[in-house]
Amino acid sequence: MAWRILTKKGVHTSIIKALTSTTLGNGLQSISSSIRSIAEYGVNQSLRSSENGTIVPIVRHSRYFYASRQLLAKKKKEEAYGIKAPKRRNYVKKKTKNQPPVEAPYVAPKPMKNVKSNPDRIIDIFEGITISELAKRTGVSISSLQDILVNVGEKVTSEFDPLSIDIAELIAMEVGVNVKRLHSNEGVNLQPRAPVVTVMGHVDHGKTSLLDALRQTSVAAREAGGITQHLGAFVVSMPSGASITFLDTPGHAAFSAMRARGAAVTDIVVLVVAADDGVMPQTREAMNHVKVANVPIVIAINKCDKPAADAEKVRIQLGSEGLPLEEMGGDVQVVEVSAKTKIGLDNLEEALLLQAEIMDLKARVDGPALAYVVEARLDRGRGPLVTSIVKAGTFISGQHVVVGAEWGKIRAIRDMAGKVKETAGPATPVEIEGFRGLPMAGDDIIVVDSEERAKMLSAGRKKKLEKDRLSKSEEGRIEALDDSEDVPERVELPIIVKADVQGTVQAVTDALKSLNSPQVFVNIVHVGVGPLSQSDVDLAQACGACIVGFNIQSPPNSVTQSASRANIKIKIHRVIYRLLEDLGSLIVEKAPGTSETQVAGEAEILSIFQLVNRSKAKGGDVKIAGCRVMDGCFTKSSNLRILRSGDIIFEGSCSSLKREKQDVETVGKGNECGLVINDCDSFQIGDIVQCLEQVNRKPKFISSEGGGVRIEC
Repeated sequence: MAWRILTKKGVHTSIIKALTSTTLGNGLQSISSSIRSIAEYGVNQSLRSSENGTIVPIVRHSRYFYASRQLLAKKKKEEAYGIKAPKRRNYVKKKTKNQPPVEAPYVAPKPMKNVKSNPDRIIDIFEGITISELAKRTGVSISSLQDILVNVGEKVTSEFDPLSIDIAELIAMEVGVNVKRLHSNEGVNLQPRAPVVTVMGHVDHGKTSLLDALRQTSVAAREAGGITQHLGAFVVSMPSGASITFLDTPGHAAFSAMRARGAAVTDIVVLVVAADDGVMPQTREAMNHVKVANVPIVIAINKCDKPAADAEKVRIQLGSEGLPLEEMGGDVQVVEVSAKTKIGLDNLEEALLLQAEIMDLKARVDGPALAYVVEARLDRGRGPLVTSIVKAGTFISGQHVVVGAEWGKIRAIRDMAGKVKETAGPATPVEIEGFRGLPMAGDDIIVVDSEERAKMLSAGRKKKLEKDRLSKSEEGRIEALDDSEDVPERVELPIIVKADVQGTVQAVTDALKSLNSPQVFVNIVHVGVGPLSQSDVDLAQACGACIVGFNIQSPPNSVTQSASRANIKIKIHRVIYRLLEDLGSLIVEKAPGTSETQVAGEAEILSIFQLVNRSKAKGGDVKIAGCRVMDGCFTKSSNLRILRSGDIIFEGSCSSLKREKQDVETVGKGNECGLVINDCDSFQIGDIVQCLEQVNRKPKFISSEGGGVRIEC
């Protein structure tokens, strides 16, 4: 009905005209005029429908198809008061479970860098090092180091913030790198200190006797076997009033590691050479240790009172070894002394003090101490005891310290005379007790702030040591698998080593490992410090080991009887070369030996006899070689070799050996015999017949003049 009303007014004709228009401009113009007509049109009366007769009211509507000025003004007013219309958003259809998953390529996560432990790599760290600098030295990214820093409980702010030296060591150990601590002396009070002098040289050249003459003691007379087997530290007050700290090192070849430790901690080395013996193997070894440590050296030619002494010969030998002596225009002082008659000791003191004055030795006195472990031993009443020399700073009783992988709290400080002290300054040898475990000789002792920091450092170092040990054992296993075809099978000799101090344990262990041979492998299954116990016997019984005790007390009767029932060998010695000789004999006895072919005798063929027309039951025709034994003896059960003009023409067994028509088993030198050789009838008069035998050759234990030992196969 509404459409009809519009038709009456002529509105629809304009719309139809617009729809049927041929041009876009005319159509738009017709539509706009029609819209205006619809907006202005209204009906106020009811109309009757022609279809059903109902009356439909027509209400007037106002429709706007564009934004008027009033609407725009209203919108601006609302925006001014902060009322904004909601923005239109593009809604995404929610995925249902029935939809198939989108197939996208898989991207693997970035793998973390696997850092392997490198026990041979050492970096320098110092107090206040930054994460950035530590990353450059370790070769690990800064983000990885920051993650480790968070794991150890430290706060991470910036890569340029300074770290404490303890935290830097923990981070470096976590990434598998060893560290060396550098301590700065800037801005601290440096004071003069006493020189640390190490006495080195060949065995039995009078090192300990020379020290006894300087300090007026008789230590050498109490040494087992007359040789030094420990690393000792003493403070000697010289007649001039000065004090010198002396280190006495063993001269035997087995104690090379002790001499290396002495050269590492010392300021000056006194090389003792006997005037009647000259330069020996351990003298050269000591010179090599001094060169590696880069410390000055003073030569003391000892035993100048003997009739066979020749100091000039010793000088020539030292010069030929490359030492620049003062007589030859160098800077190495040479002093002739005699420990027995005490001549030349004042000259030796003057030379040492002059060298110390040239070096201008000073050390930091204030602040935490830094020390070096000389020896470590286990006391039944006081526990682990560590003999050390303070490098810098001052030890104070009650401080927390870390040495190697062990930690502790200083319970007591004693000087070398056994007196208790509250503090210990630089260049002072002291004995410290209070450690939780026995450290290794040669480790550094550092002071930390608290017990928590000490435990943390100790745990980190133990973890690093275990990682390095497993890495080395894995490398050794791989090498053993690679070389399994070339290396003959060896017999294993397990050994348990117990000694009085840690340094001696290391020396004995190294000496026993040098006895390894292609036939016997010396396996050190356990080492320890202190007397033998029942647990050592139980361990030896479990692995079939031999127990070696050096410079310790005899075990109790209960331990000895238990070892005897278990058939375990216990070898106790107080002198190192006797221990090595005993173990060398045991290795030679246990070695399987090698089977070799040797010539037991030689004979010359003088005539040939033939037995023909023999029955088949007797073996048919036989050719007999008539020989005379020229050397050794002939045995019927041995193999024979025939030589002609030095060339081997046949090897075989002997089927018959007769002397004067009698069957014999052996024919000695100078006798004649008849030989029948299996499957051989081509020999001639003048040929040489050799009798061969298989022998089992055992290895030999060889001890050199300087004390070095080896097993020769």
